[in-house]
Amino acid sequence: MTSLRQILSKTFFWAYERGTWQYDVAVILILVFVLATPRNWFRDQPEASGPAAAGQAQLVSKDGSLQTYRVDARVLTPPKFALQSDLHTALQQALPELRNGNFSISRIEPVRDEQGLVIAYQVEIRH
Repeated sequence: MTSLRQILSKTFFWAYERGTWQYDVAVILILVFVLATPRNWFRDQPEASGPAAAGQAQLVSKDGSLQTYRVDARVLTPPKFALQSDLHTALQQALPELRNGNFSISRIEPVRDEQGLVIAYQVEIRH
């Protein structure tokens, strides 16, 4: 009779032939683990960002119809190719005076911390 140690060793090193009941049980156990494990055990999901708070978009300067805002990088969803569109939406949600959406973004400059990570964006808009 096979010892428990040999069974565990063969299962761990995937030594059973395909089509055997031991192989099938191992596959079923893997599927149960993958499908039944709660998501919060792994804590690797991106943080869901709700609507932008008032402090996440701040007016830096105003010169006639040209305004410059600083938008916190955490407002944006994980990296996308549509940065300008995301910034436009973030400014609309964060600032009551821009809710109508009648403005265009003329320049975007990333603001980086000492490690080089983007922490905010300097955004110039025109009305």
